[in-house]
Amino acid sequence: MEEIFDLINEMSPYLLLGFFLAGLMHAFVPNKVYSKYLAGNSFSSVLYAALFGVPLPLCSCGVIPTAMSLRREGASKGAAVSFLIATPQTGVDSIIATYSLLGLPFALIRPVVALLTSLFGGQLVNVLGDKEEATAISAVQARTQENKSFWERIKEALHYSFVDMMQDIGKWLIMGLIVAGLITVLVPDSFFALFKDNSLLSMLIVLACAIPMYLCATGSIPIAVALMLKGLSPGTALVLLMAGPACNVASILVINKVLGKRTLILYLTAIIGGAILFGLGIDYLLPREWFTGSLTAMMDDCCHTTPEYFNIGCTILMFLLLLNAFGRKFFLKEECSCGCHDEHCHCHDEECHCHDEHCHCHDEECEDDITVEFLVSGMNCNHCRSSVENAILSVPGVETATVSLEKENAIVHGEFQVDEIIKAVESIGFDIKTK
Repeated sequence: MEEIFDLINEMSPYLLLGFFLAGLMHAFVPNKVYSKYLAGNSFSSVLYAALFGVPLPLCSCGVIPTAMSLRREGASKGAAVSFLIATPQTGVDSIIATYSLLGLPFALIRPVVALLTSLFGGQLVNVLGDKEEATAISAVQARTQENKSFWERIKEALHYSFVDMMQDIGKWLIMGLIVAGLITVLVPDSFFALFKDNSLLSMLIVLACAIPMYLCATGSIPIAVALMLKGLSPGTALVLLMAGPACNVASILVINKVLGKRTLILYLTAIIGGAILFGLGIDYLLPREWFTGSLTAMMDDCCHTTPEYFNIGCTILMFLLLLNAFGRKFFLKEECSCGCHDEHCHCHDEECHCHDEHCHCHDEECEDDITVEFLVSGMNCNHCRSSVENAILSVPGVETATVSLEKENAIVHGEFQVDEIIKAVESIGFDIKTK
């Protein structure tokens, strides 16, 4: 347990800073910026997708609907694949956390590798993938959002940083720390000495374990640290940090369903080939001390008895924020302006004061409107919920859409065609049906 506490203590200040920077990006960078430059089967669209994806703090499940939404708004298949590869491997939060535990070389190489592999994968799809029209396949007319003041955006950034991201990434971070602890306790110190002279074999073993698993970019860091402390080579650790977040069973199924089997094969080729190539490059071309020096320093620091009060304070703060985030998710329901106690209600009629959980205002002017409940499967985080909600709201005639992550449903109100709702949600990779 002492090793786990040391890992948390080292990461907590950087995690808090990373979460905050991620919130600022979410609140101040318009979504249209990401879709504007991604149309067309050109290298520039692939490059823009990779550059947009590297700093974005999207987890491995949240990136799937986001990429599929960009696809619906006109992004090419190559750009979508580039975004899918670059985004989950890294992000401002994971880059900072990588620096905290694995040192500057890993923190620099990780986003560079994510960028290069995403460029390779996206261009591979452009050249060898199924041919398509360069124009948007189904451009969505996004709903206009009211202009928010600076302080409203700061409030949104804080909520996104320390509530939404804590809910989405927190559980995977905790699981990563638990796995790291189990590795520390159960794996013999001499285990990876078996692969000392065969980096390729150890990389293939790590790939076989990492590709089907769900690992977020931040949660994979303590696992990589624990494995390196047991003797895993830096190149093989990079393979884990790349392949674990970039690919999992969910992403494989969605890409196959939405983008096609050929695109899926090219996507996996780019991830596996890139991971092995860069992993071997680190092991055989770069000094090992570049990547193990920070671990040695961390182990030396553990021997000192002087408490690091700032780090401990950050650890306590992060623990309290996690408790608050999960408490809000499972126990609290916020009251919206219509008097409804559903956390994600979108009814904003001042004359509506119904306290029903799925309140929708029915005045005389909307007698022809309908309310339909849909069951939605595949949502794993707030990004998934938001993507489903935006897809439904993009359908003509939809007035309000209340999507619940916990209940896996959507309550839709307005004058719309049910088939259009189903088509819009399925196009971003989720399964939906009427209740």
